[in-house]
Amino acid sequence: MTSPDLVQFAVFGIYPYLCLVVFLLGSLLRFDRDQYSWKSDSSQLLRAGSLRWGSNLFHVGVLFLFFGHLVGMLTPHFIYEPFISAGNKQVMAMVSGGLAGVLGFAGVTVLLHRRLTDERIRINSKPGDILLLVLLWVQLALGLATIPLSAQHLDGSMMLLLAEWAQRIVTLRPGAVELLASASWVFKLHMFLGMTVFLVFPFTRLVHVWSGFGTLAYLVRPYQMVRSRRLGVPPGHNSPQKQ
Repeated sequence: MTSPDLVQFAVFGIYPYLCLVVFLLGSLLRFDRDQYSWKSDSSQLLRAGSLRWGSNLFHVGVLFLFFGHLVGMLTPHFIYEPFISAGNKQVMAMVSGGLAGVLGFAGVTVLLHRRLTDERIRINSKPGDILLLVLLWVQLALGLATIPLSAQHLDGSMMLLLAEWAQRIVTLRPGAVELLASASWVFKLHMFLGMTVFLVFPFTRLVHVWSGFGTLAYLVRPYQMVRSRRLGVPPGHNSPQKQ
């Protein structure tokens, strides 16, 4: 195996598992040992300014992209093949992902500009806060750069190769790395940075994402019987409430 092959095997055959282990184990350890840092560290109190626009655009765009990549990359082709062809699926992903990418890129640009140009916020920012925004900015820019490349393969062939790589990695099947031999460096760098986001996740403010997903459990939490102690309420009067 040549040196380039070894590098590609390390990056796309070993690195994904390293990122996944650090992502899961690191998040668990941080929650267990450092719960006071488990927060988004919002700078809204320092200056609201453009935070609302930047944050909303970023979250809407990134959440759509995350679930879009999750479903699109990990859903086997045979499941959606009876309903939509690979080519049409790719065009749909290019259009919807492109719009979401523009929203997310605009949002993270506003947030990064705010961190760098507002003196109060910059002084109170950790180096990791700025580095994380730079990482996300580059990642979203690369994602948008893949759209013209995807337009050169409207039959969906490249999308199927990338999805097959992800599915083989997740299911521990061999031959995943070889599938990326014909992929452009833009795709590969985008994938590498995407995995790196998961690697740094436990050490940044991104951990608050877990809390966001955790709140969904509140929707199915059973009601609790709460006894009111207010004056004028008959004894034994109970009202079901969620706490």
